[in-house]
Amino acid sequence: MTAYILETKNISKVYKDFHALENISISLEKGKIYGLIGQNGAGKTTLMRIIAGLSFPTSGEIYLFNQSGTKALQAGRKQMGSMIENPSILGNMSAFHNLRVHKTIKGIKENNVEQKVLDIVGLKSTGKKKTKNFSLGMRQRLGIAITLLGNPSILMLDEPINGLDPSGIAEIRKLLKELAREHQITILLSSHHLAELHQTADEFIIVNKGKILKKLQHNQLEEQINKHLILDCNEPEKLQKVLKESLHTENFIIQPDKSIKLYDFIDRKEELAKALIEHNIIITTLATQEETLESYYLQLIGGMN
Repeated sequence: MTAYILETKNISKVYKDFHALENISISLEKGKIYGLIGQNGAGKTTLMRIIAGLSFPTSGEIYLFNQSGTKALQAGRKQMGSMIENPSILGNMSAFHNLRVHKTIKGIKENNVEQKVLDIVGLKSTGKKKTKNFSLGMRQRLGIAITLLGNPSILMLDEPINGLDPSGIAEIRKLLKELAREHQITILLSSHHLAELHQTADEFIIVNKGKILKKLQHNQLEEQINKHLILDCNEPEKLQKVLKESLHTENFIIQPDKSIKLYDFIDRKEELAKALIEHNIIITTLATQEETLESYYLQLIGGMN
């Protein structure tokens, strides 16, 4: 039986007549990264705020370390770090002294914990430099360092790579993977950068209008975003007929511009080209493409909006 470190069961949040969340149930395992995907207003931040205890659900239950109830959740949240919206950083202080302030607020007694978490996030050499002079990537790293105070078992990070350049995004990705793999921290991560989530997360939770549309593991996603061939030609109707009658496949999709997404013959392009030539079809495009998490997401919500 799988032991879950965090579970929500049928969590709903209603504001007057607006249902921000409807029956959200998720189960998170130790040491995995979960990508929370959804448009603005889909309910991602609302869910994180409820889990963190910053808001209360209208109905439903939360379990942390298999425990529920007010006292158990208060105790469990001491093992949770969260960066929801912007990290709270004092610009006239160094990274070290920012961490000391947050350490005091959290009542943490551990000696030298500031230097320990600075080392983990790659900021140990910043010295006395004031954080107002940090780059955005350094500020995001410091925000994550703040969440690591107290040796949490769970991190919740809302848009931690927002506004970062490609090198900053890659650095944060590497850091999050290290936290999950080496420190066995469970991470719930939301981001608008779906290509980045694709590279970072182990599992995906797709939400739309307060409801979960899909939950899938990384290997299941890979099966959904299959590679395919893009075919364009001078006689699209004839091409469709040849694919069905001569090449015996209907595993294709006709695009609005009459081009075709073909999911067969990816490794047999020569056989495909030969058959088309024999039927006097002039191919103007024959290219291999791979769908992305973004295109899969947009296709999934296409009929929902």
